[in-house]
Amino acid sequence: MALLLLVTLGACATVPMASTQEDQEAKRFDRPAPDKGALYIYRSGWMGSARAIDVAIVGGATAELATNTYLRLEGPPGAIGIDCRYGDKTSGGQVQITDGQTRYVEVSVKVGLWMPGCEIAEVSPDQGRAAVLASRRVAIQ
Repeated sequence: MALLLLVTLGACATVPMASTQEDQEAKRFDRPAPDKGALYIYRSGWMGSARAIDVAIVGGATAELATNTYLRLEGPPGAIGIDCRYGDKTSGGQVQITDGQTRYVEVSVKVGLWMPGCEIAEVSPDQGRAAVLASRRVAIQ
């Protein structure tokens, strides 16, 4: 049993992490400035934990999400395009953010016919906050 646990822990992807202070600040869920919106993107669960999911905001930031990690972005309101890549498979989605609003998006591994891929889905604020509180913040590249 201990060997299985060690193998499982050793197989988890590692990604660049934000500081503890940045993590704690994001977990306060402060309302963004009136002329900005906030977006949390997170990954929970153990499916595909050996590999990070690459996340890119169209025209902006990129990050890698390992299991139980998240990122927070603030920016002008409007449509925000989000792309994810897991291995050779990519997927995309879009979230509309208005002034002072915070939205939550889950990125997950999706089992495919031949190879796994990634999936993007907007979630409720309650679900998103709970997942963020159980996760660690990654560094945005």
